[in-house]
Amino acid sequence: MKTDLFAHLKEWEEGNWTPDQGQAEASSLGPREEKEIKEPKKKIIRSLEKKELHISAVQYRVISVIVCLILSLVLIGTVNFLPGFADEDTPTTNEVYEHYIEEGRDQTGAVNTVAGMILDYRAFDTLGESFVLFTATVAVLLLLEYKKEGKKKREDGLDYRLDPIVYALAKFLIPIILVVGIYILFNGHLSPGGGFSGGAVLGGGFILYAMVFGEEKAVRVLSEKTVKIVSIASLSFYCLAKSYSFFTGNEFNGVHSVIGPGNPGDLLSGGLILPLNLAVGFVVCCTMYSFYMLFKRGRLD
Repeated sequence: MKTDLFAHLKEWEEGNWTPDQGQAEASSLGPREEKEIKEPKKKIIRSLEKKELHISAVQYRVISVIVCLILSLVLIGTVNFLPGFADEDTPTTNEVYEHYIEEGRDQTGAVNTVAGMILDYRAFDTLGESFVLFTATVAVLLLLEYKKEGKKKREDGLDYRLDPIVYALAKFLIPIILVVGIYILFNGHLSPGGGFSGGAVLGGGFILYAMVFGEEKAVRVLSEKTVKIVSIASLSFYCLAKSYSFFTGNEFNGVHSVIGPGNPGDLLSGGLILPLNLAVGFVVCCTMYSFYMLFKRGRLD
């Protein structure tokens, strides 16, 4: 009986034996004989499944290595075709930077050439960087487990409110930090700074407030709803503003933006650079604050 069973299993593995034949043969067997047939069959099926999984894993590794090698060769080949450093015949060396320096102030209205470059000439690139920050926050929210019943106040071993020196200095420094951050945002087109640096200063101020005065007070100042509204509104405004400027504001199609460059050196100058600096700064601030609250408390609210 066992010899016939293993012979049928071998035929089934090779594809020369069908279940209909097995049912016809099994109809004449008793319960004990059927059990003796099923047990070895299950073991063989499990071994076949393991073999298939092993083959799949090996194929996955081989394909992964091949794809990585092809991608590496493509990147290395691309590097070989790049021009040399400071090559005089390279357009990016002898044309682009000269245009930014010589024409940037008149075309963008920004005294800070870097701000004019990243928020006017290369504004869509900066929009992508802002979306990277927003996507990182969303990824952290997705990875952290969220449970409503888990909203319990966690006791921390260190309370800065009990330290008179830290508490007094924080009350004095936090308003100054926030004012400096706002100043950097509003003057990014006139002096070194801008959206990223000003937003980092603001985010640091809110994080310090949460550390010293407690997360519960910080949530009342900058809640989860506020963070979401500010981030989405800032990114939406940036996208719509630069999309409009892209189609109507460049000098090559002869149509100019409604907001002109203004008088370089004035606070209200630079066209859209000032509001775009504010939008980028708000996104950076909300991202930094969100990361702190998510890793500290596991949630924003």
